[in-house]
Amino acid sequence: MTKKVLLGLSGGVDSAVAAVLLKEAGYDVTCAFMRNWDSLANNDILGNPTIGNDVCPQEADYMDALAVAEKLGLECLRVDFIQEYWDHVFVSFLDEYKKGRTPNPDILCNKYVKFDAFLKFAMDKGFDMVATGHYAQVEHKENESILLRGADSNKDQTYFLCQISQSALQKTLFPIGHLTKPQVREIADRYGLAVAKKKDSTGICFIGERNFREFLSNYLPAKEGDIMDIQTHQIVGRHQGVLYYTIGQRRGMGIGGDHGPYFVVGKDVVCNLLFVSSGDDEKWLGCDSCIVSGVNWFSSEKFNQELVCTAKFRYRQKDNPVRIRFIDETTVFVMCDPVVMAVTPGQEAVFYQDEICLGGGVIEEVFYHGESLSERLKREVEHD
Repeated sequence: MTKKVLLGLSGGVDSAVAAVLLKEAGYDVTCAFMRNWDSLANNDILGNPTIGNDVCPQEADYMDALAVAEKLGLECLRVDFIQEYWDHVFVSFLDEYKKGRTPNPDILCNKYVKFDAFLKFAMDKGFDMVATGHYAQVEHKENESILLRGADSNKDQTYFLCQISQSALQKTLFPIGHLTKPQVREIADRYGLAVAKKKDSTGICFIGERNFREFLSNYLPAKEGDIMDIQTHQIVGRHQGVLYYTIGQRRGMGIGGDHGPYFVVGKDVVCNLLFVSSGDDEKWLGCDSCIVSGVNWFSSEKFNQELVCTAKFRYRQKDNPVRIRFIDETTVFVMCDPVVMAVTPGQEAVFYQDEICLGGGVIEEVFYHGESLSERLKREVEHD
């Protein structure tokens, strides 16, 4: 029997070609455009109102999705997940920033919206599978499914898929995962799709091309404070809001001077202090071990002792050789050799064995020579 597939059609070229390939493969395809952010309700906050004949980016994407569906002779639904996105993605995003951490909302969106709320919607409507235009591959076996890197190493998106459930993975197809981006655009052009040369979206989904700091200040008002050189304990400048800076950041601080260039080594949210250093990168940014919590492990079989594998601590980072062991059911201790720089609490650690994505979780604490980053900062400040 022909399987019924609900495809998330975003208005971009990747999901458009996913629709082409699903149809070519003989699936019974229906498309759905997911509305996850209320652009109109947030116009005043975002400073990007709809004026005259101008159309907000989300509505433009919807019209592009409709045009693709019409060209391919497919139905295109419009599905609203605004409340789910706000509750499970945006609120968590803000909460993490309030703690001085750097979250990844795209991972939360995949976990709670695209491969949870959207999947439930599809199953309730009688579909057998869902599909998206992610650059990833899945191998469906009898008892479980395996997530594999996309063939295009420059576009691979398994990092962002590390938190989806095994049950969701079993119901998912990634039609373009075996292709490179140029091949995807060539197929779109061959089918006469208007999105063939459409620019890739950039930035966080609900912010788009807007200035991130300006956007965030509407929800977490900026509070200026001092920038302290952690080595000299001298105040070397003023920051625009300690929440807006990331460990390892080297630009956008407006400081330099005789002891620069500086990089961010930590922040004290309570005291509103930003700590920087101008030397000894490894001492302040090095990580030889870390604790990762909330780990989603795709396989039902977990290793008993230690596992030798690789890890990415941020998107597009090269694979880092690591050894990992479970501390409890969802927490792992990660040992890095050699040392990895700028591993940041709040971001995601994703584990791989060759082409297989094993799973991932949130970086909780970072250590160097047995001392945590927070302990190092506290010791240095108290030493003054």
